[in-house]
Amino acid sequence: MEDLPAIAGGSPVRNYYLVFGSPSIGEEEILEVAETIRSGWVGTGPKVRRFEELFRLYKNCRHAIAVSSGTAALHLSLLSLGIKPGDEVITTPLTFAATANIIVHAGGHPVFADVQSESMNIDPVEAERKINKKTKAIIPVHLAGRPCEMGALMDLAQMAQLHVIEDAAHAIESIYKGKQIGTIGDLGCFSFYVTKNITTVEGGMVVTNRDELAGQIKSLALHGLTQDAWQRFTDDGFKHYQVVCAGFKYNMTDVQASIGIHQLEKIEARAQRRREIWEIYNQSFRELPLILPFPTPPDQRHAYHLYTPLLDLDRVRCTRDEFLQALHKENIGAGIHYIALHLHPFYQKTYGYHSGDFPNAEFISNRTFSLPLSAKLTDQDVEDVIQAVKRILAYYRK
Repeated sequence: MEDLPAIAGGSPVRNYYLVFGSPSIGEEEILEVAETIRSGWVGTGPKVRRFEELFRLYKNCRHAIAVSSGTAALHLSLLSLGIKPGDEVITTPLTFAATANIIVHAGGHPVFADVQSESMNIDPVEAERKINKKTKAIIPVHLAGRPCEMGALMDLAQMAQLHVIEDAAHAIESIYKGKQIGTIGDLGCFSFYVTKNITTVEGGMVVTNRDELAGQIKSLALHGLTQDAWQRFTDDGFKHYQVVCAGFKYNMTDVQASIGIHQLEKIEARAQRRREIWEIYNQSFRELPLILPFPTPPDQRHAYHLYTPLLDLDRVRCTRDEFLQALHKENIGAGIHYIALHLHPFYQKTYGYHSGDFPNAEFISNRTFSLPLSAKLTDQDVEDVIQAVKRILAYYRK
């Protein structure tokens, strides 16, 4: 009898649901959180300082400032660079909404440049075409953990006197030609959301080698108080503070940092496990109607945050969304990273973007899906994903 997928009446490959992006949190993290809660110091304090220092050393940079989210990191970075109403900031349409939303929140105008079809990252040639007198910055997004062409982008930024903020939410472990991703531009922004390679449940980090930007971000992250106001969170004694700007409440807590400290200790072992799963997927899916992720150049390190094949729509009898629904029926969670931003109502109504404006991003947007890639996955979990994908595509294949 034909091995029918669950959506066509067969039995699902799993009896319980495989949650997409489920984090791997060990006993060490749990014990550290418990110790922090018992200490009574649960807000911003010594655990945040420790996490910042560990992350600074990992990224080999001068400053690492922990904040409440990756979105906060991006927002503060734009503000520290003086982005103001009327300024244009170039970025990719193939990213999460936060990348462009924070440009709007800073008063700027998000300007999209199409992506390279193979890397799925912003195309430096397309970015150059978008530069004019109003352009102040570029935000390259290292999508799925694959480094952008930072050499070309930094040359472009230097020529046009533009700032560069790296959106490295997917790229904690990534390296570009010997340089740590996040440390190549003026600022680098990381996310520790629950699905990321390391998590603090919610949280983010800004890294920079520029002292003055670090000072501004630290102040902006805590209501605009003077930088030494952070010392209020130590037991060094009472200190007055001054408000020097209208800042935000974007600081990280010690409870969050308690998780991050041990997540960072395990980062390399977990990166290796994700790479193993990635390679198993590649080998298993070679003959299927899929366009597999393009190989990473040897002078770069991929963070393997997301495994994002494209559904070859010319070779199947279903849409990408129908394929994902079939995976759901098999009890396999999956994601979409991303529906291109120029296709969303807000960006169309507010900035006049239309379908067809960015052909490469749109091609990817209509076909991309993300399979489970967490280091938490067991060998059986991985085999279940492979079996589900194969049986669905066998059913829908033309």
